[in-house]
Formats: sequence, C-alpha cells, structure tokens
Amino acid sequence: MSKNLLLYILLITATFSSCTRKDDFVFDQSPDERINKILAEYSSALTGSEYGWRGFVYPSGIPGTPFGFYFKFDTANRVQMFSDFDSLSAVTVKESSYRLKALQQPSLLFDTYSYIHVLCDPDASNNGGTYGVGLYSDFEFAIDGIYGDTIKLTGRLHGSKAVLVKATSQEAQDYYEKKRNWEFNNISRFLTYFKQLTAGGSTYDMYVDKTFRRIQFVWPTTDGTKTFNTAYYHTSNGIALTTPFSDGKQNISAFENITWDAPGQALKFKVNNADATINGVIKPLVVDNTAGKRWWNYVADIGSYWVSLDGFHVDGVDDAYGIKNTPGFQFMFYYPNWNTNLDAGAVFTSSAFGPGLTARFNTNGTVVFTNTATIGTTPASATTAVTNITNKYTEPTGFYFVQTGELSYDMVNAKDARSWITWLR
Repeated sequence: MSKNLLLYILLITATFSSCTRKDDFVFDQSPDERINKILAEYSSALTGSEYGWRGFVYPSGIPGTPFGFYFKFDTANRVQMFSDFDSLSAVTVKESSYRLKALQQPSLLFDTYSYIHVLCDPDASNNGGTYGVGLYSDFEFAIDGIYGDTIKLTGRLHGSKAVLVKATSQEAQDYYEKKRNWEFNNISRFLTYFKQLTAGGSTYDMYVDKTFRRIQFVWPTTDGTKTFNTAYYHTSNGIALTTPFSDGKQNISAFENITWDAPGQALKFKVNNADATINGVIKPLVVDNTAGKRWWNYVADIGSYWVSLDGFHVDGVDDAYGIKNTPGFQFMFYYPNWNTNLDAGAVFTSSAFGPGLTARFNTNGTVVFTNTATIGTTPASATTAVTNITNKYTEPTGFYFVQTGELSYDMVNAKDARSWITWLR
C-alpha cells in the first residue's frame, strides 16, 4: 500500500470518528427542550388571557353542533368554567384541574370530572347520547395551534373539534354575573307540536331538536318547498345560528332578547333589531303528504314494526295515559300486516295486547285509523290506558306524520296538534 493511500484512509477514518463522537442536532435545542418550550408557550397563552376564553366543543356524534363554554385558566393548573349544556351549568362556576402534556403532540387535558366531561359521559341519561360513549366528545385534546386570538384543538379519542377564543371583559362579566338568557328552551313548553316563526314579514315552519341543538326551517315557494337546517348555540341574550339562515329575502343569524309568553304560548324576540315571534299552530304551512305512507310502507316491506318507548304526549304531559306504569312494560309498537288487512297498534310487556287497526291514507296527508279488532288480552292494570290509547288512535281527523330522521317519525294529532307519539326503528 502506498504512503499516500494510507494517509488518505486514516484521514477518512478520523473524520468519520469525529462525526460519531458528538450529538449533531439539526436544531439548536434537543427534542425535549423544544417540546417543553412549546408547552410553556401554550401555558402562557392559556393563563395570559386576561378575561379567559370562550370555548366551543363540537362532539363527533353530532357534527356541526357546538356546545358553549367559558374557561379561566390559572398558573396552578386549575380552571374555572361555565357551560351552556343546561341552565344550571350556565350560571354555576365549576373549578377542576387541567394539564398540558406532550402526547405525540402538545395536548390539553381536563383531568378531573367537569362540565366538559358531561358531553362524553358514558351514561347517556346525562347527555342524551349513546350509552357507553355519550355524544362522542372528548376531554383530552391535541393542540393544533394558535391563530391570533384563537386556539384550535382536536379530541384525542373521538376526534371532536374544539375552539378557544379570547373572551372580552363584557363576556367574562356576563358569565360571572349570571347573565344568560335561557328563554329559548321554553320551545318545549308549547302545547302544540307545530310552531311557526314570523320575522321580517315572512313566516316559516320551525322544527327544533333541543337535545341536539338543531333547527329546521321549512317554507313554501313558487318553486316548491324549501328547507334549511342549522345548529344553534346559546348566547348571553338568546341563541345564535351556527350557519345563518337566508331565504333570499332576509338573513337571520340570531334570536335576541328572547322572552316567553306562557299565557299566549309564544316566544317573542328580536331578529335584526325587529320584532319576531314563534307561535304554536295546529297545521304547518307545508304538509308532507306522503310521510304517513312512507312510515307504514317502510316496516311493512321488511315485515317489521315501529316502536315507541314513551307513549302519547298529550297537552304537555309525556306518557299522558300512563302506559309505562303497566307492569313489565317494554314498549308500544305499530305492526302493519299483523294479520291480513289488520295492523296492530299494541303494547308489549311479556305479551302483546291492544287495538287492531286499519289505516286509511288521505290525499291531504293525514292517516286515519279504525279499530276493527283486539290484539291479545289486556291486563286489568292497563285497561284504562289502552282504552284512552285506542280512542286517541281513532279520532276521525287522524294524524299528520313528520319524518324526523332516517328511522324516526312523529305522528301528530290533526285535530289540534296537542298530542303526538314518536316512532323509532
């Protein structure tokens, strides 16, 4: 081997060894130092907002529907919060703990039970969701970043979205001084099923799902029936629509200064600084003339039945006839083609009993039922309830049907719209 070649090999070896004997970071700091710096920046942002943060959590189980919060984080890993989940949490401050931690990416963890946990409580009776998962929300959030006065987050388990926005002095004051308007929740106190909004010289049918915070507007036009769906959230003086409503004549983004007129059965408020009302009505502007037939055909085609877990709602009273008090009650059901030309509008405990019905579908959208037989043997404890249910079924004006979901309908008494039953699959 030549002397020059030997020197060349030794030089390469020395260079390689010098590279492997030291830590050569691409950045000026180690990964741990960098993540700790980022966590410190997020901590400073959370605790440094003088008036706290308005928060909006969008559970994955009901996409597009926000639940409102207020948060005030301190430097001792404690957070005070309010929530618009219900009227109590909206005015009662709750304090719990939180942590910032690196879990694949910087994350904000609410690590003791608080209002934010209610949305993902596995006991669905606490939130109206699904047993085991609630509303598919989260209490551990990956921090996606800070954008001006806004922090964006994503739930680590269910992928629910959340947004924190710096609160103003007035917004913080409104929470701590309990200035929250919950009058819109009186929408459930209307005695009639159908409600109509009158605003800006126009009238619309309104269907409200208070549990999942959804509103549907329906109105007739020369081009046919129009519908518009949006979520809503509560504000200090009413509600705001997550997607503003527009029919080409007016835009509606909020109902403000809401008051409930119990004797007059009306909600009164301002829309675009002008008076507006929601009133109960007997008949909607738009009747779905084929809904009753769709309801009947769906289960008839598959040889199955519809179920009601709650019986008839009448004059503001759930299960007005007390059928759920029957020993062993499981559900009411409606079974097309129970026998030839006979439907069962029956109750199930350990056996079926109730009226055997025939249905007539009218061109005006109503369905009229006639009691033509008796199904099973009604126990003495349910005789009065079954008699009242049979009488309700067979009122000569019949029922309107409203499709509320892919596999759910409401059957509304056409006489005065003050009684109805919900059918589910």
